[in-house]
Amino acid sequence: MTSFQLLAISLTFSVLATFGSLLSARNERLAIAMSGGGGLLAAVFGCLAGFSVLLGAPAVVDITGPFAFAHFVLRLDALSGLMVLVISALAAVSSIYSFAYVREYEGRGIGAMGFFFNLFIASMVLVVVADNAFWFLVFFEMMSLASYFLVIFDQDEEAVSAGFIYFLVAHAGSVAIMIGFFLMANAAGSLDFSDFRANRPGELAGSIAFVLALIGFGAKAGMIPLHVWLPRAHPAAPSHASALMSGVMIKIGIFGILKVGVDLLGGGVLWWGITVLVLGAISSVLGVIYALAEHDIKRLLAYHSVENIGIIMMGVGTGMIGLAADQPLVAVLGLLAGLYHLVNHAVFKGLLFLGAGAVIYRLHTKDMDKMGGLARTMPWTSACFLIGALAISAIPPLNGFVSEWFTYQALFAAALEGTFLVRFSTPIAATALALTGALAVMCFVKAYGEMFSGMPRSKKAEDSVEAPLPMVAGMLLLAAACIALGLGAPVIVPAMSNVATSVLGMAPVEVADGMIVMPGGTNKAVLSTPLLAVLLIGLVSLPVMISALFAKGRAGHRRAADPWACGYLPDAEMTVTAHSFAQPIRMFFAPLYTTSRNVGKSAQKLGGGIDACVSAARRIEPMFDRLLVTPAIGLVDSAGRRMQMLQGGGLSTYCLYIVAALAALLLITLR
Repeated sequence: MTSFQLLAISLTFSVLATFGSLLSARNERLAIAMSGGGGLLAAVFGCLAGFSVLLGAPAVVDITGPFAFAHFVLRLDALSGLMVLVISALAAVSSIYSFAYVREYEGRGIGAMGFFFNLFIASMVLVVVADNAFWFLVFFEMMSLASYFLVIFDQDEEAVSAGFIYFLVAHAGSVAIMIGFFLMANAAGSLDFSDFRANRPGELAGSIAFVLALIGFGAKAGMIPLHVWLPRAHPAAPSHASALMSGVMIKIGIFGILKVGVDLLGGGVLWWGITVLVLGAISSVLGVIYALAEHDIKRLLAYHSVENIGIIMMGVGTGMIGLAADQPLVAVLGLLAGLYHLVNHAVFKGLLFLGAGAVIYRLHTKDMDKMGGLARTMPWTSACFLIGALAISAIPPLNGFVSEWFTYQALFAAALEGTFLVRFSTPIAATALALTGALAVMCFVKAYGEMFSGMPRSKKAEDSVEAPLPMVAGMLLLAAACIALGLGAPVIVPAMSNVATSVLGMAPVEVADGMIVMPGGTNKAVLSTPLLAVLLIGLVSLPVMISALFAKGRAGHRRAADPWACGYLPDAEMTVTAHSFAQPIRMFFAPLYTTSRNVGKSAQKLGGGIDACVSAARRIEPMFDRLLVTPAIGLVDSAGRRMQMLQGGGLSTYCLYIVAALAALLLITLR
């Protein structure tokens, strides 16, 4: 089968799952099976379509559409194929997870949830393969609306408020993207992306279009300062939808920045890449700082999405700098780092959201201060969450470490060449990345320790049991992927490099040799994750083996006793809480948290201003009725009543009317 045939089968199963779950709404178990089963089949064929493109050549199909000005063109190239693969892989795991998770929503509209969930996935796939501005915007809007209904699904005050802010930011971003596309269409004379590539606008118009696209797609990605919707919308959505929103939907924003800045506009000028790099550095540092202050596990993970979007943007920005400065090695390394971290973040952030969802499923709370001790009662969830936490903290040899290592290498390569501004900005970005990594470790020590270590701090935590098998299976698949993407770096990095060179239109760069990966040559730096894994295993196991060899059973009897607590009996209240753990950071970065609160208040004021406009409109609308519509209706009614007098019902009167009409016609004829 061709890649488009596989994609068509995938979209067909998505449509069946979408409408099948809605039509089965009265039978909720059937709706769960239709949504999860159909979504899983769609995701499997989507993965096959993505793989076939990465292993083969790009493909374009032009289907006659209903509008002459908007050709229905679909394009599967290396970048869109990678995105289809990532979307479908995470959708497959989320579909497996949903077989058990969505039972929590029985009696609350499971059919509608399945409808919006599968529509959301299908629209994301169509966004990344659309090769026409009109259809891109149509599918982009479909994606935003489907995710909006998932955000407000609980219908409580917090969910509706979060959905409103998300709706507002998403559509403001869509308007910016639309205007940018119109500028490019004006130069190209068409809405087809192929014409955008062939007839690019001038430098000024192109820069305006890029800035508009950066604002619109940056809002979707959740970059600072356009992130205000993300920490509220992601926690409000169901956990399997949160995994998709954080794991892949916000990557559509990165895809859009690359699509416009590199693919359609050709890389532009140097300051484009520097702008993306700076915004990425700011987002990464502030995202992790805000995460440290959270005790709501899903809000904490949402802020880490802001952080990791910043890391991806640092790689993409460095790649754009290399492209504009005609430095092929910097361009390929930067884009390779950004794309690799895009994939890695989808995997470990999906895993962390599913792990958090499993905990919430059992405890019915997002507050980490009410958890504790869950490693004993939920061992599989604990192990999977630990792997995700290590991966997002860039601990070797897991996947997050490899992509961040390449980000450092790209920044170092850029710092050795280029203009003063590049030499100045890239070392600062590398410092920001180092600070981000350190704070991320601290944050997940807090999160894992609060949730899974120590003593239970609530009755529900004490009585909790392991999550159902489908949920555990989904988490295990993503945990295995975190390990495979790290240990398999010597195989995966060349594939990512091929995607990067395809997007940039450059020659391949040497990034792997046997079991090692390298940034363009062994004379710069080398990394072998399999060797690192062996050394780390040896570091742990060798002391144990030596101890066992020389101890010869001489170890004394181990005493089990309560820990010393200054003469008091230890209890759950003595354990470190999320608030106390983060207190030093909150004090040190107090001005930043004040800024964050002010931004939140500004968003609330904006919502209040819109409510005031709605109230004013409600007052103005009756005024128009009173001054214009009601008098006009009264005049017509009065005229009608007067005309009714002519209809008296007498035969002689009607004969008089006929004679009068004939006389009038005769006079008109004579004149």
